[in-house]
Amino acid sequence: MYERILIANRGEIALRVIRACRELGIGTVAVYSEADRGAHYLDLADEAYCIGPAKAADSYLKIASIISAAEVGNVQAIHPGYGFLAENAHFNEVCRSCKIDFIGPSPEAMAQLGDKNSARSIARAAGVPVVPGSDGLINSEEEALRFAHEVGFPVLIKAVAGGGGKGMRVASNDLALKSSLQQAQAEAEAAFGNGAVYLEKYVQHPRHVEVQVLADGHGNAVHLWERDCSVQRRHQKLIEESPSTSVSAETRAEMGEAAKRLILQAGYQNAATVEFIVDSEGKYYFIEVNARIQVEHPVTEMVTGIDLIKAQIAIASGEPLPFTQDDIKSSGHAIECRINAEDPARNFQPSPGRIERLIVPGGFGVRFDSHAHSGYVVPPYYDSMIGKLIVHQPTREEAIACMLRALAELRVDGIKTVAPLHQEILSHSAFAEGRIDTTFVERTFMAG
Repeated sequence: MYERILIANRGEIALRVIRACRELGIGTVAVYSEADRGAHYLDLADEAYCIGPAKAADSYLKIASIISAAEVGNVQAIHPGYGFLAENAHFNEVCRSCKIDFIGPSPEAMAQLGDKNSARSIARAAGVPVVPGSDGLINSEEEALRFAHEVGFPVLIKAVAGGGGKGMRVASNDLALKSSLQQAQAEAEAAFGNGAVYLEKYVQHPRHVEVQVLADGHGNAVHLWERDCSVQRRHQKLIEESPSTSVSAETRAEMGEAAKRLILQAGYQNAATVEFIVDSEGKYYFIEVNARIQVEHPVTEMVTGIDLIKAQIAIASGEPLPFTQDDIKSSGHAIECRINAEDPARNFQPSPGRIERLIVPGGFGVRFDSHAHSGYVVPPYYDSMIGKLIVHQPTREEAIACMLRALAELRVDGIKTVAPLHQEILSHSAFAEGRIDTTFVERTFMAG
C-alpha cells in the first residue's frame, strides 16, 4: 500500500480522497490554485502546494506543476479525481514515466475508451449492443447527410473526446445537421483540443442508465449494479439514483454482465462507469465509458456498502479485489442531488460568491459530501457544484421523502443554488411514478 498520495484536484472530490486516505493510514499532498488558497479542506492534507493562478489552464490543468508538487511531496501515486486531468491519457503517461502510479487505468486503456469511436468498436467486439452509428469519424457535411438519410432523422452529433454534453447536438433535418455539425466541431475543439465527431441515430426520450465496474490487475472484474441518471439539463446530470426504475431484473443483470465484458475486452483496470441509454421498449445500448471515478459514486456506495475510493487505491497498489460478483448485493434505494451554485430562475446562471451561512441536513440515512462551509467563497472559475446531498432508505418512496426533508433543511445563504428545483422535481408525480427520461426536466420545468 502507498505511503503518500497526491490529489490532483480540488473541492469536494479532493476532500473525499483525503478522507479515504486518512482511514487507510496514507499521507496526503493537496494542490491548490490561488483561488482556492485558504480552503478548509487543505488543512486536512499533510502538505499542500500552490500550483498556479486561478484559471484551471494555469493550475489544475498544468501537468508540469502537478508533477513538481508530487516530486517535492515525495508521493508514490496521484489520484486525479474527476474532471480536469482525470481522463487525460498524456497526464497518465507522464505520471508513470516519472515513476509515480496513476490511480486509474493504463494510458492505453484510457485512450482507447476515451475515444468514443474506438470505445464503440470495443463494445461491439465484446458483444455489447451499441446505438446505430457512423462507421468512423464524420469528415464532411456530405458524409453526415448520407448517414442521416440512411438511418433517418433525428441524429445525434457527438465529439469523440466529449464529456458533460460538450460537442453534442441533435439534428432533425438537413439544414440543422449542417449548422449543428459545425457548432459541435468548434465546441469540441475549444473544450478538448479535438474537434473530431461521429454520428448516432438519436433515441428519443431515453433513460440514461450507467453501470459501475471495478477491475483489478489479476483478471478479476465485478459490476456494482446501476445508477439512473436520467434527470438532466442539457446533458448535465442533476439527480442520480439506484436502483433504476426503468430496467427489469433480467435487463439489470444483463447490463451488468455486458459492462464487465466490455471492461475486460479493453484490458481495463481500476474503477470505470459504462454508460447506456434505455429506450421505451426496455432495450439498452452502450454509449460511452468514463475512465475515472464519477461524481455520483456515493449512490453506489450507499446501496452496496463498498468504498469506491478505497477500492481504487487498493487496485492501483496491486491488490486483488477482495470480493466476487456473488458477494455484491444492492440494498435499499439511494438518491443523490447535486447542489450547484446556479440560479434556475435565471437559466441556471452561475452564482459564485460568499456563503454567509451553511446549514447541513442530517438524520438517518443522510450524507452531505461538500468542501463548502459558512464563509466559504465559491470561485467563478470552476464547475459550479458545491456539494452532493445523498440519502439512503429501504424503499424509493422513503428515499424521496427523506430527500425532500433533507433539502428543506439545507440552507445556503448568500448565493443561489438548484436546491429549490430539486424539491420541485422530487415532488412531481412523474418522478414519483418513475415516468422520466433525459428530456423530463427541460419539458416539464424549462418549457418556454
